[in-house]
Parts: sequence; C-alpha cells; structure tokens
Amino acid sequence: MKIIAVGMNYANHNKELQHTLVLSEPVIFMKPDSALLKNGKPFFIPDFSSELHYETEVVVKINKLGKNIDEQFAHRYYGEITVGIDFTARDLQQSLRNKGLPWEICKGFDGAATIGVFIALKDVGGAVQNLDFQLDIDGRSVQKGNTSDMLFTVDRIIAYVSRFVTLKTGDLIYTGTPAGVGRVEIGNHLQGYLNNRKLLDFYVR
Repeated sequence: MKIIAVGMNYANHNKELQHTLVLSEPVIFMKPDSALLKNGKPFFIPDFSSELHYETEVVVKINKLGKNIDEQFAHRYYGEITVGIDFTARDLQQSLRNKGLPWEICKGFDGAATIGVFIALKDVGGAVQNLDFQLDIDGRSVQKGNTSDMLFTVDRIIAYVSRFVTLKTGDLIYTGTPAGVGRVEIGNHLQGYLNNRKLLDFYVR
C-alpha cells in the first residue's frame, strides 16, 4: 500500500504559505505506510518538532490495478473517499528547504497520515469535484474547503501519477489542502467532516 500526496493543490493555501510557483503539473510526494494512523488512535507530537501543523485533505482510495491511466477513465479506479490529515513538521520543513534539501521526513514520519472512515463516493453525492470538507479543533471550525477549488482534479492526479508508478488496490491519494492550516497542541480534539458527515475523530497527545 502506497500513500501518495499532492502538494500545493489549492491556490489559497499556496498564497498563505507564500508559494508563487506557477504549476503546470501536480506536485507529488509519498509517505511510507508506517505514517498511516487510523481507527481514531491518538496522534503523538514527535519530539523533533516544535511547530506541528495539520493539513486537512480529501483522501481517495484506489480500487484496482492501473498503469498509464487515461484521465477520462480515471474515475473507474476509485469509489471510496474520506478525510485525512497530512501532518507536517513545519519548522523541520523550512529548515530543510532553506538548505535546498529534500523534506520528505517532515511529512513522512510515523503517524503523519491520519485517516478517517472511508465511505462510498455515491453516499456523498457522487461528484468528487464538488465536496465540502472541514476540520474542527476543540469544537471550533479551523479549516474549510471544497474540492471544486483544486488546481488539479482527482482524475488528473490519478492519470499523472500512474505515468510514473503503478497504482494498486488500497493505495491512498491525499489530494491537497486549502488555506487555514495551523498548529496542533497536546490535548486538541480533531474532527473531520465530508459534506457534513463526520469521518475523522481523534486526539493529540
């Protein structure tokens, strides 16, 4: 099982982090399977970061083997969806970027890919590019988005990624985060919603 993630896929998030690069193709990175955190288990803040950020994302699960998938057929390769958190050690990321070094470890550490309960896409309307999602922390809404604002659609992402790596049943694609990312602290209660359905619920320890 692979965890594939898309960076810089919402213009408003790029603006808040002062990214000015104009993209012609999706920005892809991967997380190891040991990053996956599921079943409502708590997230433990690692000792190597003092600025740990949440990034709420819609997550798509691949349902069959595929290579060099044409964009017009990409919708056949997924049917379940949820929300997840792409946790980022922002201070570590900035330090590595300043040195011109790869920054995968700031997003690929254990527990950095929190995942909610998967549901059928048809159960939330079936339109993958028109889904509201949000994150609440301690009962307060901190991040909201709609998949219609993606710079690169889910189908475009699948077609692009499958040029380079074979997609397999069970692979997960984190599709990017909108504006509103921020820090988490010990004791925070995080709840994620997709079209007002709560699919993610866990605590930070």
